[in-house]
Amino acid sequence: MSQLLADLGNSRLKWVVSGPQQWDLGSLLRGAQETGALLDEVWGAIPRPDKVVISSVASPETLEALRQWVAHHWAQIPHVVVSQPEQLGVRSRYTQPAALGSDRWAALIAARGLTSSPACIVDCGTALTVDALGADGVFLGGAIFPGLGLLRASLVRGTAAIGMMPGDDTSVQARSPADGVAAGTLIGLVGAIERLLDEQQKRLGQRMVVFLTGGDAPLLTPRLNRAAVEIPDLVLKGLARIAKTL
Repeated sequence: MSQLLADLGNSRLKWVVSGPQQWDLGSLLRGAQETGALLDEVWGAIPRPDKVVISSVASPETLEALRQWVAHHWAQIPHVVVSQPEQLGVRSRYTQPAALGSDRWAALIAARGLTSSPACIVDCGTALTVDALGADGVFLGGAIFPGLGLLRASLVRGTAAIGMMPGDDTSVQARSPADGVAAGTLIGLVGAIERLLDEQQKRLGQRMVVFLTGGDAPLLTPRLNRAAVEIPDLVLKGLARIAKTL
């Protein structure tokens, strides 16, 4: 049995075609391309899967376009994940469990399948989230912070003299505006992650495993002053666990 698992984010579509001895990953920045045309490009040659499971934080219109594409091309209705009060060993303390982004929920379920220790999941996407999972499987809550792209874009929007140009992010002693933005946002974001993890650690009270995922994780993981496990497909691994129950 083959299945297509997809994470429809604010700026990127990530997916995997999985089956016995198969885990074929794909990823594409969505940009301004119309959803149907984008899916024609990236999924058009994929044989009809037996099951389609999706997490989405994109607009309702984008999700509906994806639903329609799957219905038209593969004659099936995709299962769209909604965060639950309890599922696969994870229990939510969110005030309204369904309000938690389904990508965050899937990442928590993946983490629970990887460790029984306390854990923090840092998802480095358009928004950066730092979620705490207790050793008992309770999702205790999480913090949301602007991601790297949003930080840089906010400087461009809010200032007259700074433009969106590539810069050197290696030193805080930057000698051009572009380098200053690149270094300040990257190093500043690392500092924010470190502080958020410190605060989560205080509340967990036990040594925790730190997982990083999301598009900016490769930039951020090497700069952290602590051990962290980078898993690019963490959300998809969670969707795979969920798919087994459907």
